[in-house]
Parts: sequence; C-alpha cells; structure tokens
Amino acid sequence: MKATLIGIDVAKSWFHLVAMDSRGKVIWRKALARRRVLELLSQLKPAVVTMEACATAHHWAREIQQLGHEVKLIHPAFVVPFRKSGKNDFNDAEALCEASCRPMMRFVEVKSIAQQDIQSLHRVRRLLIKQRTQLANQLRGLLAEYGIALRRSIPALRREAAELAAEPARLTPAMRLVVSNGLEQLRLFEQQRAELDREIALICGRDERSRRLAEVMGVGPLTATAMVAKVGNARQFPSGRALAAYLGLVPRQNSTGGKTVLLSITKKGDRYLRTLLIHGARAALQVAPRHDDRLSQWALNLRRKSGPNVAAVALANKNARLIWKLLTSGQHFRPQPLNPVLEIDEMGSRKGSRIKQSRSGEAPALPVYPRRAPSPHTALLGLLKS
Repeated sequence: MKATLIGIDVAKSWFHLVAMDSRGKVIWRKALARRRVLELLSQLKPAVVTMEACATAHHWAREIQQLGHEVKLIHPAFVVPFRKSGKNDFNDAEALCEASCRPMMRFVEVKSIAQQDIQSLHRVRRLLIKQRTQLANQLRGLLAEYGIALRRSIPALRREAAELAAEPARLTPAMRLVVSNGLEQLRLFEQQRAELDREIALICGRDERSRRLAEVMGVGPLTATAMVAKVGNARQFPSGRALAAYLGLVPRQNSTGGKTVLLSITKKGDRYLRTLLIHGARAALQVAPRHDDRLSQWALNLRRKSGPNVAAVALANKNARLIWKLLTSGQHFRPQPLNPVLEIDEMGSRKGSRIKQSRSGEAPALPVYPRRAPSPHTALLGLLKS
C-alpha cells in the first residue's frame, strides 16, 4: 500500500518515521539511523513528508525535496494537541501526520542556504554584543569594589579603563592585569562585530529584496537582511497584519461577550526582529520632522498624542506591514505626500475630487512638494555597489 503521508521525528542519531495511506491509516513505523533516512525515502514514491520546525529541520527538508517529496514544517507547539497518549518518538511522528492534514494548519517556509547564511551572521553578531555587554558589566562591577565608578557607555568604559591601567598607583598589579585583559577582549569583540557589519552590508547591497526593504524609513541593512533571512518572500503570510502578528507587534485581546478589550502587544515570535523594528522606528521618529510625507507626519502626530513608546511600536507595526507588501509584490517603497497630487482631466478639474472648475476656466494650481532627502542607508548601499 502506497504511503501518501510520512511523519518524521527528527533527532541527532535516530529518526522515527510513521507512514499513513490516503485514508489516514498507519501502514508502517520505522526507527532508522541518520545515514539510512535518505536511502529509505529515495526508494519511496513521492509523498508529503512532515517534520517539526526544529534544529536541522531545514537541512533535511532541502535534502528530502531533492528526492521529489513535498516537505511541510510545523511549529512544535502546533503538534502537541494532536499527540495521543504519552510522549514518545513514534507518537510524535504520528501527531505530525495528523497535524499536517488540518486545512487551517500554518506551516513554516523551508529556508534556503543563503537565508541560513544571513541568519548565522546575525546570530553570531547578537552573541558578540551579548558577550561584550557581559564583559563591560563585569569590569564595572570589579572596579566598583575598589571605589572606582565608570560610566555606562562602552566607549567611556574603554577610555577610562585605559587611563586607570596607565596609572599604577590607582590599581593593584592583579587588577591591572584584569583590566588590560578585559580591554583586549573588548577590542576583539568590536573588531569582529565590525567585520560582521561589513559582511551584512555587502549582502544587503547584493540582494535585491534587501535593497528594496532598506528604502523604508526605519529599516536599515540589519533589519532588511534579518527579515529576508527569516521570512523570505513572506508569501506564507496572507496579509501584512499576519506578519505583524507573527512578530508580536499586535495588541493582545481579552475579549468576551461581544466586547473588544485590547491590551499591550503580544511579544510573540522572533524577539530579535521585533527589537530591530522597534529600535529602527525610534530612530525614524528622531528624523521624522525633516520629512513631510504622510507616514512621517502620522508618526509625529501619534507621538504627540500617545507618547514616544506607543508611536515607536505603532510605526514598527506599520513597517512590518510595508515589508510584507514589498516582499510579496516586488515593488519599491514610494513615500506618499501629505496631500497627494490629483490628476487633471481635459476640463481642468481634478479627478476624484469635489473641487469644481474655477470661473475663469483655468485649471487650479497644483501644490509642489519638495523631494524627500535620500536615506543614509541608500547612500551606503550605492557606495558598496559601486
């Protein structure tokens, strides 16, 4: 009997497979060593293979796709309700088959090697920043035990710690050694982070999708490449709001009895992407007074009304929706003027407006809007491309 649906519980050494026919009946269960998985699947007719979106899942998905099978990845949290009895490897594989049959199930897009390369760069960069922060806090704490208080910024720490290391009277020999080693590690962290930033900027300049995303106010090379690495073309999301909800930028609900109650944002999904979008929105709010497009003025009005934090999160939400539109449509970002120019028909009146033709019969004068200054990210990408 032909297996039309195969669930695979991925592990490090041993994989557990459960196969079902077209009626949903289990026809076989197998536990295979890692090296025999592809050998077995190559002997089977094309089927739907389902796995959890966990470690190494994207690698196996690409390998299985090359054998002619259709691969579906499911978030582990969505598989738990379909598991019967106790938790074991075969029950997990069977639950994967059951979950993949649901018509409303949401699946994870299989990442390409290029996407995983970009994601690896971002994760290493994030780890470097975390280690740098830990080292800086440790140095401040150790020096505080000697009555020396340093400022919080990393440049101030490097400058003041170097001055202390150059004055033998203020530190003991052991502490001078600790400070010198800490400063050397901070220098290495900064050097490695700068190398990663240059590589990410080069990738952003080469990738057409990342260049289009970098045109959005508040989106730079870091956010653009991280977004492309995470969602690809974003076609797995039905709308821009779905992408914003995936990133945790929509309000939580506590609604009942027909009464809608909206709370703070859910903070679900990828924290790193959400952080980049919100910090980018804060930077965009700082330069928004220099622009007169509709998005900038909307963000400024919201900041005056609700405060900077609410405005930053709302602008991050809107940027997530814009990113979805740019990725799915292939268009470029075009800032809209505050009062868009309307077309003039043959009679001299504006199409789509209620403004009537003047008594003199002349067409009313149209406003002229200043051209928006180019983003610094666009100039950087153009310099790298040249």
